[in-house]
Amino acid sequence: MNIFNDLNEVEKLLGEELGKSAWKKVSQSRIWAFGRVTNDNQWIHTNPLMAKKFSPYKKPIAHGFLVLSFIPSMLNEIYSIKSVKMAVNYGLNKVRFTAPVVVNSRIRASLALQEFKRLKNGAKLILEVTIEIEGESKPACVAEQVILLYE
Repeated sequence: MNIFNDLNEVEKLLGEELGKSAWKKVSQSRIWAFGRVTNDNQWIHTNPLMAKKFSPYKKPIAHGFLVLSFIPSMLNEIYSIKSVKMAVNYGLNKVRFTAPVVVNSRIRASLALQEFKRLKNGAKLILEVTIEIEGESKPACVAEQVILLYE
């Protein structure tokens, strides 16, 4: 984890990678749980037998929004700013699901600071988040995360 004292230290990293999270396994039990919570029980995610028979991947794949939901916890593993008292998830500018995450794959986030704008008592950051799949050349997801930070 990269620990910064204040926003001035972060601002100097504009255009650079802030780090990578640990690998996380995307298990079938996690996929089933996400399907239940979101009421998205499409067979390509939740039915291993149908996936084996009909899916081009021959196994279930994770929901795109499940992959996206890993971002907050992964960001918390990548960096921390001591002076920040509150962080607000302001949203996403752009999200692309570029490759499927097959069940039992491992994913991690890499994070780059794309934009830094000073605000009263803080800053607005746009972070390019790339969700990598272990052993694959294409990422699962690329997203622009907007975060407001207050000191």
